Amino acid sequence: MVSVLIPTFNEAHNIADCLAGLRWAGEVVVVDSGSHDGTREIAHQAGARVVDFHWDGQFPKKKNWALEHLPWKYEWILIVDADERITEALAAEIQQVLAGPRADGYFINRRFLFLGQWIRHCGYYPSWNLRLFRHRLGRYERLHDGDTASGDNEVHEHVVLEGRTGFLQHDMWHLAYPDIFTWMEKHNRYSNWEAQVEVGGARAGRGEIGRGLAGRRALREWSRRMPCRPALRFFYSYILKRGFLDGYAGFVFCRLLAVYEFLCVCKARELRWRQRLPGR
Repeated sequence: MVSVLIPTFNEAHNIADCLAGLRWAGEVVVVDSGSHDGTREIAHQAGARVVDFHWDGQFPKKKNWALEHLPWKYEWILIVDADERITEALAAEIQQVLAGPRADGYFINRRFLFLGQWIRHCGYYPSWNLRLFRHRLGRYERLHDGDTASGDNEVHEHVVLEGRTGFLQHDMWHLAYPDIFTWMEKHNRYSNWEAQVEVGGARAGRGEIGRGLAGRRALREWSRRMPCRPALRFFYSYILKRGFLDGYAGFVFCRLLAVYEFLCVCKARELRWRQRLPGR
């Protein structure tokens, strides 16, 4: 059996469908940050255990706090965001794997939906994340202390596992960007985190988070030294990663990635400028 961790804040529009795909799990825990849209009530009515989380602005954030402090019923934990969906095929594979595990953690691939379409290219597929693991062996990496104005939940941090890893065959669906407004709202916050990490964050050990993720992070760190980053990001995503094969949705997605890159550049420059101000 497996315990499921779902971090939430105002996810009333997502949580019911998310929980519907997790009825097979032995335990489902929703760690909520003071939602006021009915998320907690919907989760409770669906049979999940709801735990309140109040962040103090320091390390750890929500998922690391839950992994460290909550009494988990089972050794294995599956981490699912409210806007993600576990398919029947993936659920069956998880149960089969855990009947005789050959590793201490498993990477799960994600399919991103944008404007109602699966983004197969743009550098967003495959998108492997370590989401299923023995909870005592895994914690999210610590890249920055304090409040980065990006929220109380780990987003771009990855799990560091003290053990062997494997890969599952079936994908989960990620409904992160139902519209452009949501994409912009999220990436405005994400760019705060990116800028803080670029200017004053710690560099994680690349081998600790898996070869694929480490390679992507190395590319990200290298790209921060390049000029014309927004234009290069569009070229990388739309041309090199063949975003043009995703049609109109791919074009919009890659243009938005260039906007995101521009925000990261400007916010990092602003942080450096503020650090040079007298009295700082």
